[in-house]
Amino acid sequence: MKIVTIVGARPQFIKASALSRVIAKYKADNASKIINEVIIHTGQHFDQNMSAVFFNELDIPKPDYNLGINSKTHGAMTGQMLEKIEEILLKEKPDRVVVYGDTNSTLAGSLAAAKLLVPVAHIEAGLRSFNMTMPEEINRIMSDRLADLLFCPTETAVTNLSKEGICAGVFNVGDVMYDISLFLREKALKAYSLTNWGVTEKEYVLCTVHRQENTDNKERLENIFTALQEISSANEVLLPLHPRTRKKINELRLEHLLEGIRVLEPLSYLPMLRLEISAKAIFTDSGGIQKEAFFYKVPCFTLRDETEWVETLENGRNRLCGADYATILESWEQIVEIPAAESSMLYGDGAAAEKILSILTEHHVHNNTPRI
Repeated sequence: MKIVTIVGARPQFIKASALSRVIAKYKADNASKIINEVIIHTGQHFDQNMSAVFFNELDIPKPDYNLGINSKTHGAMTGQMLEKIEEILLKEKPDRVVVYGDTNSTLAGSLAAAKLLVPVAHIEAGLRSFNMTMPEEINRIMSDRLADLLFCPTETAVTNLSKEGICAGVFNVGDVMYDISLFLREKALKAYSLTNWGVTEKEYVLCTVHRQENTDNKERLENIFTALQEISSANEVLLPLHPRTRKKINELRLEHLLEGIRVLEPLSYLPMLRLEISAKAIFTDSGGIQKEAFFYKVPCFTLRDETEWVETLENGRNRLCGADYATILESWEQIVEIPAAESSMLYGDGAAAEKILSILTEHHVHNNTPRI
């Protein structure tokens, strides 16, 4: 069976590493049953700390193809990816395409495969923010419609698909991000000391801001960073600054909003994981970091108006703050009331990738007619 894996952004590298690892183990244990994985990196995240170093840290095989498509509008980026991915699929003739999450790379990969009648597996299917102004929401809905195998991380995701009439080929396998968080926790603790950043356990706040809804809105940026400055007066705030956010701050001449906040260069996965594990709290608009905060029992304040990860809200461990100055500070003042996290079993048992590979191989046995 030949699988083409399509990734393009930091969270996808992390998720793909879980499946790549179990594919490698399967090949070692089953020499007579061949699985080949071809990896396409669209180039959506392209600098060293946002891309290449992840492949090294996570032991992901180097991409077989790097399309180098980035820094364009959504339409231009998706269109160019679609064209290039189609060319590769025609050349490689895979049995299946695997896509992750909700990026332009996800949508382009799903479209290219579907139009060539190559079966699509969507990992992290069924997530919904119910906000159609988000490009990610469009990408995930379209990808779910195009996939014949939908691997859901939670029961909520299964329910979302059912409400949309999608029931066939749907599996609640758990979250591959939980697999990775368990697999790499000790490695991160051993590889990096908090002294690298001059901080101590539970005595700092970690923050990330990168989503378009925040970076491209001056009022939201000002509200978020003014609130963080207020928090930084009594708590050290560490901010690995995303390239998009840095660019927007400079364009809008808002550099003063970073005063009092410790700005770091973008971090690769292991050092970021290390800072998450020991943070007093996390402020973020990242979906993946919301979950990692939950896994590591760190209070999380989400700088969005909604989240796909509703399970983290239901037990009070994660709180929606939007980009409202007063709400951010009010939520922060209630940090002492935030309960301990419930079991991470909400996101599976840490074996999601193994379950996904088992279903992929079983499905291939019953559906092995060439498509291209």
